[in-house]
Amino acid sequence: MGVQNTRQLARSTLIVMIAFGAAKVVSLVQQFIVARTFGVGSEWDAYVVANSVPELIFTLIAGGALSFAFIPIFAGFLAQGEHQKAWKTASHVINSLFLLALLLSAVAFVLAPWLVSNAIATGFEPAAQAQTVDMMRILLAGTLIFSISGILMGILQSYNNFLLPALAPILYSVGLLIGVVFLTPSLGVYGVAIGAVIGAALHLGIQVPGLFRVKARWSPELGLTDPTLWRIFRLMLPALGGLAVFSVNWLIMNNLASQMGEGAVSALSWGWRLMQIPETLIGTAMGTVIFPTLVALSAVDNLRGKREAMAGAIRFILIVTIPASVALLVLGRPLLNVLEGGAFDASATDFVYSTLQFFTLGLIVQSVLEIAARSFYADKNTIIPFITSSIGAAINIVAAYVLSASMGVGGLALANSLGIAVEVSINLILLRRRWHGIEERSLFLTAAKALAASLVLAAVILGVGALWSTLGLADRGKVFLIAQIAVQGVLGVLGFVAAAWILRMKELDELLRLIRRRTTAPIEAAVP
Repeated sequence: MGVQNTRQLARSTLIVMIAFGAAKVVSLVQQFIVARTFGVGSEWDAYVVANSVPELIFTLIAGGALSFAFIPIFAGFLAQGEHQKAWKTASHVINSLFLLALLLSAVAFVLAPWLVSNAIATGFEPAAQAQTVDMMRILLAGTLIFSISGILMGILQSYNNFLLPALAPILYSVGLLIGVVFLTPSLGVYGVAIGAVIGAALHLGIQVPGLFRVKARWSPELGLTDPTLWRIFRLMLPALGGLAVFSVNWLIMNNLASQMGEGAVSALSWGWRLMQIPETLIGTAMGTVIFPTLVALSAVDNLRGKREAMAGAIRFILIVTIPASVALLVLGRPLLNVLEGGAFDASATDFVYSTLQFFTLGLIVQSVLEIAARSFYADKNTIIPFITSSIGAAINIVAAYVLSASMGVGGLALANSLGIAVEVSINLILLRRRWHGIEERSLFLTAAKALAASLVLAAVILGVGALWSTLGLADRGKVFLIAQIAVQGVLGVLGFVAAAWILRMKELDELLRLIRRRTTAPIEAAVP
């Protein structure tokens, strides 16, 4: 697949961003209903832990690492007109991964009682452990579906079809929503697990029409002697290792949380998921937009271009995530009161907020990681991101044991943020050496200006809150609380924009010029 032209890039970027936003809206609705139904308690603890093993299996066999290995090879065959070879390779990958998923899921199904009681939920009561086992076995069916659906996304993206793959996560959230709304009244938390399987089926089904459009051809062969299949697996290994490290890291954190009493696992999950809303809309979306540009620049060894593209993307992330982090820290508690809809009592809200605030401290580095890791992938280097993620995970685990002893579940969230911060720092240091600079002076100035403007944002939000209380408008129900958050948010953003204008922050204009760059035009000659 060649470099996209400007119109295709803009359209694909818009599709991805809208899809991310729509998926988050549906997910928020689902989370709101879950919070009202289960709150922070043992049932949701059981679901979170039950989902960890099926999620790990999916990550190992068909997670994001696959796209970095499969798409270039499959698309390369298409570009050379070797359609038969392309579909033969796709069939081999689909069949082999599905068989592997089936074997791993069967093992997990049989060993589920042992895994729950001896590895991933040792602190649960026996009844909660039994519930976890049952839900894990249900969720494993979704893993089998996703093992196919993940490949289909790569196939359609190779044909420049981004619409159906972008809709797939939304349909998954819709399936979850169906389970939460229609099944939980009669089945309890098991309805959420069944809804997840329904969502997986919808995730797969929405992509099937695209396969007919590209005239997909499937053959029932494993292709274990196909050298192309093994080449794809070899390319997957380093990136796969990084994803596995992330998943195992979360297994350990959930197990530690399971020993902190009822609701700790749920609080950890809620804090992470809420932080992931701005991280996905900012970091992941920006990483998706900038990655093709980085790949194109790397292909012609345009070192200066890579530095400018990467630094421009990080500057944009800084001017958005820094104020977003400050706003979440200041408004996090009232936002939780709105989202949970009365399902949490005061202690439960404190529990969740303790994780949210420490995860929020890592929002900036989590988002920057989306760019830093992709910078190495653009250079076809998957080894360094794996090494740095392993170092970050090791720090996370050690810090989790140390901090959780004194800070409880909030210490687990802080440990995660510290681990990611170290991982990002090492990535940027290595990029600076490899690329002979990363425009660090401009990054520092942008961070400093964004922080200064964000302090204005915080002052405005706190000032409006104090005035709201003085006028006697506080503690008068949810409608007034929503109105307060809206007024604080709008005026806070206006304060940030005003401060940013005074400080002459031009990064947003630079971002727009970067996205609009004519990728079809010849890229500048290599710059040392």
